[in-house]
Amino acid sequence: MDRKIEKKKWTPKKIATITGSSLLVFFIIYLIFLRDSGSRLYIDSGRVAFADVKQGSFQEFIPLDGVVQPIVTIYVDAVLGGRVEEIFVHDGAMVEEGDKILRLSNAAIEMDYIYRENNIYDVLNNYQNTRLALEQNKFNLERQIVDLKYQLDISERDYERKKQFYEEGVISLEEYENAKRDYNYILRKLDIAERTLEHDSIYTATQMAGIKESIERMQHNLKLVNRNLESLTIRAPISGRLSSFNLERGETKSAGENIGQIDVLDGYKLRARIDERYLNRTYIGQNAMFEYAGEKYELEISKIYSTITGGAFDVDLNFEGEEPEGIRRGQTLQLRLQFSGVADAIKIPRGGFYQQTGGNWIYVVDPSGNQATKRSIRIGRQNIHNYEVLEGLEPGEKVIVSSYDAFGGKDRLIFR
Repeated sequence: MDRKIEKKKWTPKKIATITGSSLLVFFIIYLIFLRDSGSRLYIDSGRVAFADVKQGSFQEFIPLDGVVQPIVTIYVDAVLGGRVEEIFVHDGAMVEEGDKILRLSNAAIEMDYIYRENNIYDVLNNYQNTRLALEQNKFNLERQIVDLKYQLDISERDYERKKQFYEEGVISLEEYENAKRDYNYILRKLDIAERTLEHDSIYTATQMAGIKESIERMQHNLKLVNRNLESLTIRAPISGRLSSFNLERGETKSAGENIGQIDVLDGYKLRARIDERYLNRTYIGQNAMFEYAGEKYELEISKIYSTITGGAFDVDLNFEGEEPEGIRRGQTLQLRLQFSGVADAIKIPRGGFYQQTGGNWIYVVDPSGNQATKRSIRIGRQNIHNYEVLEGLEPGEKVIVSSYDAFGGKDRLIFR
């Protein structure tokens, strides 16, 4: 009797087909959803520099080169131009205030002085002659008045007598009237002479005051010219050491031209150049420090020169407290100009990575130490040693701080 053979539902071929299809689907899902699609690069870990992310004290500052200069420097200029006639001191000499440094000659100024001096002598001469003439005229008027008063006295007596005689009938009317006429005539002359003397006195006083004012003005001008003559002999404006003084007899100096400087050796300051990017963050009283012979010294900015040349500006820094012994004019010292106080912060060492990333991202090493992945960060302040990390890193993590030039911006670095 024939037996019905049932067909097997799960044949090896079917199982193999289903298994293969499932693997294919899984592989496709893996490729699409599960596989790490980020770019990667295999590198030698010995060719990169690692650093630990730390938390600790941080201070923002920049390094500066400070040049030692005297605390006070006075520049000596030729106020008036001229030819160098005589040199009294040499470069590097110690001078006292008022000491002669050199003498210039200037023919134009010397001739102007002679001309003005002659003018004032002429005016003085005229003044003397005018005053003499006015005084003589005054004396003549006074003598005339004296004579008129004498004549008036005689005429008055004669008039009074003849008036009495005429009233008594002794003399005629004509004689009486003549005596009266003579008396009135002399009286009027005396009045005119007195008013003339008064007028002349006022005129004389006005004229003499004008002449005196002219003389004083000319004497003042002469003093100015004489001061110019004295300015041709240049003297030390302050006590100190004369420097940058290199002149030869016979050479010509223009008006206002610098001929040297005097350094006051009572103390020193430092002059430093700062990049113009820090102009708005630099202020009077800002602190700086440097180390010298194992000691730390504090300074503060005392003057800011606003002129920018070559992308930088100058500042003067004065010492706070004692100055270091042994420093010399022209010596260069390494400073740290402080932009903030000491604060607690997360920080990483400076490195070449910043040139490629701009501080926006960094490679962070995996805890296993086998790879490093790209991570976004935010950098804050910086100094010559460290960057302040505001976001993206935690203390204890390890990062790559060397240059990223060879990495091509890959998302993951695999260490070999």
